[in-house]
Amino acid sequence: MKYNLTITVKTMAKVEIYTWSHCPFCRRAKALLNQKGVEFIEYCLDGDEEGRAKMGERANGRTSVPQIFINDQHIGGSEELYSLESRGELDSLLQQVA
Repeated sequence: MKYNLTITVKTMAKVEIYTWSHCPFCRRAKALLNQKGVEFIEYCLDGDEEGRAKMGERANGRTSVPQIFINDQHIGGSEELYSLESRGELDSLLQQVA
């Protein structure tokens, strides 16, 4: 028998994600955060070159989306977010006070 377990994490961390509206990796990252009940600030960069430049500056030159920050710490993109989740490290980051 297979069980699906969903754990909702009460987050106190400040979570920010830079996205494009039609980016499948952005949707995937937001889906994980939503599944975990995480409130986040989304910066949609569609046509926003100034915002994209700010993201690149914060993300050490990375220009791909999504770029995710937890408590102003650069996490990386969707792959890195899911890697943190698979290693069991994401919940503890999300519970840290900003």
